Amino acid sequence: MQPPNQPQQPFGGQPVDGNPYAGQPGQPTAPTGNPYGQQAQQAPGTPTGNPYGQQPPAQAGNPFAGQQPGQGAPFGGGAPFTPAPPARNNILLGVGVALGAAIVAGILYGVIAGSIEREVGYAAVGVGFLVGFAASKVGGSNPAVIAASAVFSVGAVYIGQLIGISMILADVAQIPFSEVVGDHFDTVTNAWSQEADFMTYLFLGFGAIAAVGGAKKAG
Repeated sequence: MQPPNQPQQPFGGQPVDGNPYAGQPGQPTAPTGNPYGQQAQQAPGTPTGNPYGQQPPAQAGNPFAGQQPGQGAPFGGGAPFTPAPPARNNILLGVGVALGAAIVAGILYGVIAGSIEREVGYAAVGVGFLVGFAASKVGGSNPAVIAASAVFSVGAVYIGQLIGISMILADVAQIPFSEVVGDHFDTVTNAWSQEADFMTYLFLGFGAIAAVGGAKKAG
């Protein structure tokens, strides 16, 4: 005699893989294959599969090709750094520096020449080089700056020669240097004209050539 309330297996169904209700009617069939195969069609525009499939392709080698115009650089750094444009040559300032350097260098050259009572070729070269270098360092390698440096260098050497003669005359006449320059400057220029020789003009040329060399060195 069977015990009461024993579960029956209708229609002769047998347990499947240990599940006594696997074959009973009315039971939902166990899902097989893809559990989401019966889902409704997704709304248009919803990404499926690859979540990045709707993004525009980036250009090769450029990680920022997909950015919209006006977007800043990544990491909040703002726009990429733009190098400042090169400074323009300041011709007027360069010419002014050449004039100032010529005056200072000419005075130094005259003091040296008057102290040793002779001219020194190396000093004339130094005057021109200093004028050309300083002018081109400020005004650039503009031809106008170089030409002004050469002209002012010749004037600087000439002024130095006059200062040297004035110092010698002041020493010979036993009068102050300021008196020779202020009251007898015509005598100084006449003495320069009489004493000028090939070397005197050669030193003037040294100054101009050295000015061009100094300008190219600075440029």
